[in-house]
Amino acid sequence: MIHSVLTLGSGSKPMFTNPAIESFKSFVNQISVPEFSLPIFSVLFILMMVYYRKWTRPVVSLAILVVFCVFYFGSMLIDHNYLLIIQKPDNVPITIMLLSMMLCLWMAFRNAAINDACLEVGQPLPDADREDKVLVWPDLVYTEMICMILVSVILVVWSVMLRAPLESPANPAGPPNPSKAPWYFLGLQEMLVYFDPWIAGVILPGLIVTGLIVMPFIDTNPKGNGYYTVKQRPFAISVWMFGFLILWVVLIVFGTFLRGPNWNFFGPYEYWDSHLQVPLTNINLSDYFWIFGLGKALPTNPFMREFLGIIFMAFWILVLPVILAKTVMRRLFENMGSMRFYIMAFHLVILAILPVKMVLRWVFTLKYFVYLPEYNLNI
Repeated sequence: MIHSVLTLGSGSKPMFTNPAIESFKSFVNQISVPEFSLPIFSVLFILMMVYYRKWTRPVVSLAILVVFCVFYFGSMLIDHNYLLIIQKPDNVPITIMLLSMMLCLWMAFRNAAINDACLEVGQPLPDADREDKVLVWPDLVYTEMICMILVSVILVVWSVMLRAPLESPANPAGPPNPSKAPWYFLGLQEMLVYFDPWIAGVILPGLIVTGLIVMPFIDTNPKGNGYYTVKQRPFAISVWMFGFLILWVVLIVFGTFLRGPNWNFFGPYEYWDSHLQVPLTNINLSDYFWIFGLGKALPTNPFMREFLGIIFMAFWILVLPVILAKTVMRRLFENMGSMRFYIMAFHLVILAILPVKMVLRWVFTLKYFVYLPEYNLNI
């Protein structure tokens, strides 16, 4: 009923337009482009980590949740294009993920705020005197059985109420546009825009696995073991949360709400025009140096042509960790030792190269630091 009132047939324009609402939608579409939205998410992440004791207060967190729900679900009433995105069965898990993630983040940071306040004044932790031993039977088994029943009921209702997002049989002459991976792989698909498949599909996911494997070796800090805290482990928690929230969850949001036909960026209130062609010229670092900088043609020798990118990548992977060990992370280097520190720093600089490459792509249309198709080596 609401849908029929707000829209004209199958068109994308609302029947009743309001100048204030249209200005708001235009503003949101403009700041949703990644060169603006990613810095905004990064600033929000910093504020979340710095002021975790304030926003986790029940009154403040409830107000944030209400504002988010009004904006997230209320937008369906003012824009048909946004409604089409939200109501897709494929995107229902995105909504569940966002709400459940907000709940889990609040619980963790709220407990951390309470524990850090107690540690500052020398009081025991609220859960310090609890019973450490819990019997598998009946406590754990009963809890798991109840959870299993609830999840089964939810999945049955979900499968009955929502149609499976099945498409027509595979047709190479008419592939879907856009062709998207499952929602939990949209972050990985977004990485493929900025790196070759062997990097985005093998190296980067592999480093996530190796990072989890070496984490007990490089992080031997006993503080925070068995209880939530932020003040005692600010660096470890900030790096891990940045990789999870900004470089995974935000990329999933980008792939869901902003990536439309031809994998172009669209605002959340913008019509997905499949005929839209964005003029984009991919420029390599060697092009900037030789053609635009020196006004010369690219050298025929591939290593001479890409020497600047090779130097940059060597500096980023080999020299930058040494600089960090001598400057801003000197104390961390002294506490961890050389081997543990450089293993951590290697994963850290590889983690940082992704947002750097993304920003350079959006701002300068930079495609590759090193472009060596002769050796199938493009970075």
